[in-house]
Amino acid sequence: MKKVGKSALFALIAVILLITAACGNSGKESSAEESNGSESTQTETVAQSEGSADVASLRGKKIALVMQFNTGTFSAQYIEGVKEQVEKFGGKVQVFAADNDLAKMSANLDAAINQGFDGILIDHGQASALKQGVNRALEQKIPVVAFDADLNIPGVTVLSQDDQMMATKTLELLKEDAGGKGNIVKIWVAGFAPMERRNQAYKAFMDSNPDIKEITTFGTANNPALDAQSQMEAILKQYPNKGDITAVWAAWDEFAKGAARAIQQAGRTEIKLYGIDMSDEDLQMIQDPTGPWVASAAVDPKDIGRVQVRYLYQKLHGDTTDESVVLDAVVVKRDELPTEAVNTTQLGEYVQGWSGRTLGITDWMTELEQAQ
Repeated sequence: MKKVGKSALFALIAVILLITAACGNSGKESSAEESNGSESTQTETVAQSEGSADVASLRGKKIALVMQFNTGTFSAQYIEGVKEQVEKFGGKVQVFAADNDLAKMSANLDAAINQGFDGILIDHGQASALKQGVNRALEQKIPVVAFDADLNIPGVTVLSQDDQMMATKTLELLKEDAGGKGNIVKIWVAGFAPMERRNQAYKAFMDSNPDIKEITTFGTANNPALDAQSQMEAILKQYPNKGDITAVWAAWDEFAKGAARAIQQAGRTEIKLYGIDMSDEDLQMIQDPTGPWVASAAVDPKDIGRVQVRYLYQKLHGDTTDESVVLDAVVVKRDELPTEAVNTTQLGEYVQGWSGRTLGITDWMTELEQAQ
């Protein structure tokens, strides 16, 4: 075998060193790629974690519900809807009821702000009593969402029912049942935003239907059902003959309940009653075949509470929200209901669109509910 020359030996060593270096660099590049991939994954994980933390921060919120009044079963079911949705989000609700005293309502709003509630829901009320307190809440970064309140303040979302549509639909049904003519009793009260909107529709209806005559009108917000009953009893005595009164139109279910009891107790089966709003108690009266209350236009009061809470939590989450949200109503007629008694939870099986509104729901709310 021949000996390898020095030059050849050096060349061989150089080749070996180059190969070794190349292998080493390849390993380093692979490690760098793995490291970059790991950092990218960590960044995504941190971003996801921060998103979850954002939703998690909404748990345990204290929500104030400031109400002008909490009269009747409609209000009771509305409160149930509010509490149900807040509790699903992991929060707690405290109700501040003012017994129809606007000064007390204003004081309750101030108390909610001073006690550091995270969000404020307002039910009814007037701007004169609420504007100053609402502006103070907004200055302190406390979000506000109102229902049927006379408010027009930037940053405040106001929910309402389609009051004019509810009034129009019930009045058109009254007209149809009465054959386009007759004498009616109107029960309503001024000073409430939803009542004023319903009254606008009533005025337009009466102007367009001269053969339908209003023989009297009354109504008060204090003890409304009891007052409506006693007032209706007096009117029935004033108009004792069949045909004197064709129908009664009540702009609030509390009025309808009182008037219906008076008519039924007087045995005036010829008089039909049409109302607005709906609760379990109202539904029982409508289903009673011996009672005068035959139809009502309404939104599920629990749905109203649920939707209002969702918009408040949108604000707490930092989402952009609409300033006005209008809830469509349905008409509930006795002749479309089953003979067996049903409640408002079951009503959706018979009246399409009654409940289950998804207004205000966002994807992150599902995550928040699942976390509870």
